[in-house]
This record gives sequence, structure tokens and C-alpha cells, in this order.
Amino acid sequence: MVEKEPFVVVGGDAAGLSAASKMKRESPEREVIVFEKGRWVSYAHCGTPYFVKGEVEKLTDLLSLSPDEIKERGIDLRRGHEVVNVSTDEKTVTVLRKDGTETEQKYGDLLVATGGRAANPIEGAEKEGVFTLHGLDSAAKIRALLEEPDEFSVESLGGDGYLDGKEARRYGGIEPPETVAVVGGGYVGVEMVEAFSAWDVDVHVFQRSEFLLPGFGEEVAERVEKHLEENGAEVHTGEEVVELRGEGRVSGLVCSDGTTLEIDAALVGVGIRPNVEIVAGSVELGESGAISVDEYGRTSVENVYAAGDCAEMRHVVTGDDAWVPLGLTANRAGRAIGATVAGERTPVGGIAGTAVLKAFELECGRSGITDLDEARDAGYEPVAESITAGSRSGYYPGAKETTVRLVADRETGRLLGGSIVGEDRAAIRIDTVATALEAGMTVEEVERLDLAYAPPFSPVWDPVLVAAKVLNGKM
Repeated sequence: MVEKEPFVVVGGDAAGLSAASKMKRESPEREVIVFEKGRWVSYAHCGTPYFVKGEVEKLTDLLSLSPDEIKERGIDLRRGHEVVNVSTDEKTVTVLRKDGTETEQKYGDLLVATGGRAANPIEGAEKEGVFTLHGLDSAAKIRALLEEPDEFSVESLGGDGYLDGKEARRYGGIEPPETVAVVGGGYVGVEMVEAFSAWDVDVHVFQRSEFLLPGFGEEVAERVEKHLEENGAEVHTGEEVVELRGEGRVSGLVCSDGTTLEIDAALVGVGIRPNVEIVAGSVELGESGAISVDEYGRTSVENVYAAGDCAEMRHVVTGDDAWVPLGLTANRAGRAIGATVAGERTPVGGIAGTAVLKAFELECGRSGITDLDEARDAGYEPVAESITAGSRSGYYPGAKETTVRLVADRETGRLLGGSIVGEDRAAIRIDTVATALEAGMTVEEVERLDLAYAPPFSPVWDPVLVAAKVLNGKM
């Protein structure tokens, strides 16, 4: 029997290490090599706003697996090794080591799990005091700046040898900001408003569209905007930041309408871009610019797979390829690819863009298609309805108003998407919507779901059921 070349993984985070772990578990005899250009591996990116806020004490608390634990699984993890080229003809990757030398590695199967990078298209974004929140080093720099210099120590961040201590120390020696601008009112932007507010700084959030949280719908956006302002933030919607000014360090911003604001720091959260450069000339890319894959995570080139924030996935509502970079998507696809490479063909599954976030006391969730124009572009005749209902039985303490918006196709009655906002376990209710979307259910079928009821948890008619009932009647 001819021994197979190694299973090579490019990227040591969610998708990459999920695939490597599953592959090694199913085929322990085969060599698995993971190349990671940075120091950090297998960490919870979604936890970084809570580290900045101080709710998560140390950076290492965000690690899912340590390098030692990865080694114990039999995986050859090589940190400080950047894959700079892939030759699909030769089935090799070219690796730049941290000492500046290059080497080539043969592969039998290759997984590209290179993730994404923060978009930063604003003039002046390179200035000191302007941050993106992409990776643990960037989170460490932001928290270092927020701490008082005489109270800061790089050891308190909990980097344990992984952290770029030089940059953290530099920001830890600067006086904390008084005014911070959050540029972009999406997931990261809204979460970071809360994080900055915990450090008693004035926070301004700028969103170029008329509503925060695109994709969640107007009802969610309006409640979130009001709630942020109730908690001391100033929200500027319909204002696009076009320039960050300052001599060396940022000191102000300029909007497209000429509005200016003096600031001491800025967080730019206007989206991410897929890292596809090493295979852009070799494999097929989708309309989004991310890598196109089939139901098993295979690219257009044999024995080359892609997963995570660099790859598209099939949308469960439209059936089309879509790029929705989220954590569960990456983990699930990586695990499936590991199983497929080991010999058990496993689908990576579809996506509905299901997401939740917290904005102070408000919880928000969304899944599927919530925008009516997007639904029309996908060939549907959308109809939407919103309701507000109690989160528990009215006589039971702790009930809060929960707003649910559902969107359906008028012709077929099929549920297309939904969003939720409220203060009492509202966000987790979006899982009911996500499950219904995966099953291709109609609104009428959702209305008939046998959801759990007890006064401490829900009214007899759960808010999702109420929304389905009202929307079904409207149709």
C-alpha cells in the first residue's frame, strides 16, 4: 500500500483545526500538518469585545485549544509559517518561515482555511489610535489603551508568550482616550459600543446607512439605536466617515457631508474580506470573491478544499452560494471536510446567516432573508409582519417585550427569514426560525409548532408562534 502524502491545512483557527482534529481522529496513521502564520491558534474571535470590556479577564481564556493540546492530538502544528503560494499542478505549498527562509511541502489533500481580514478603506486608517478588531493582538492593543498607564502591565493581558507584547506595551503607556468613534454599526460595532462604554469614555457610532445592524431589519435597528443612546452613546446614522485626521495619532474624523468630530481613538468595523490570494489563480471564486465550493467543501481543483471565512456556502433559503463568515459555519464545515478526507464523505451543510448579538441589555437575533428587496431579487414575492409580545406569562415576574418580524413568500407560504429583539432570552428564540428555514417550512407549519410552555419561560403562545399566526393571517 502506497503511503499518502500529508493532509495539509493552511490556517490554524476554527475551520482548519476542526478539520485537522477530525481527520486525525478518523485516520490516525496519516500525517496532518497545519501551517499558521501567526502565534495564536484556535481562539474565540467572537469573545474579543468582552475581553476589551473586561468581562473576559485574559486573552488565553479565549483559547479553545493550546498548541500543546493540538500536539497531543498528533497534529503537526507549525506556527510562524506563512503559506505564500499553492501549486495545484505540483500539489505543493510554498511556506515562508519566521526566520525568512522558504520551504516547499507536498500534500495529498489540501484545506485552505485562511479566514478573512478586516476591511479598512478609510483615509487615515493607518494612524496610531485607529484599530480594527480582528485577532487577539488587536484586542490586546485596544484594552491596553483603555487602561491607566500606571495600572497597566502586559502580563495582566494574559498573553502567555503568544502576544505581541511590544505593541501592547506601547499603547499601555498612552493616556486613555476620552472620546472614541466606532465606525460601522454592524455586529462588531454595536458590541464594541458596550465594550468602550464600560471604560467611561464618550462613544460615538457612525453608520453610513439609515439603520444600524443591516440584515436585522428596521424594528431591531430602531430599538438598538434607542437603547445605545439610553446608555450614553451617540448614534450617527446616515453619516459616512471618509477620513480620519491627525498628526501621527488620530485626533478627528470627517464625514461625507462635512461633519467633523474630535476624537482620541477609533474602531473601524466596516466588514471583512476573504483571504483567497494564495489560490485565486488556481481555484474558482464565487461572486462574493470568496472560494466556491460544493456540498462537501471541495473546490474546483481535485483534492483541494476550502472552509471558513474564505469560502462560500449554500444558502438554505435560496439554494445559491453565499458568503456569510460566522463561527459555527467554519467549525462545522471544517469538521465535515476532515471526515470526508478521512474517507467518510460528509456534507458541510447549508447556512441561513443565523446570528445573535448583545447590545447592553438588548438581545438581537436574525436568520434567513429579512430584507424585502433581497427576497425579490431571489425570485420571491415577500410579505412581512412584526409583532410585540411578552417573553413570559404576563403574571410571571420578569416578562419583557419581545419583537419578532417574519418574512415569507406569498405564493408558496414558505418562511424566508426573521429577526428578534428583546431583553429576556430573546436572541435564542431565533433558533426556532433557523430550524424552520432549514426544514423549508411554511408559515402555517411554523404556527402549528409544539413549542414548550411554562410561565417562567414563555407565554402559551411563544412570540415566534404569535408572529407566525399573524403573518399567516395576513397572507
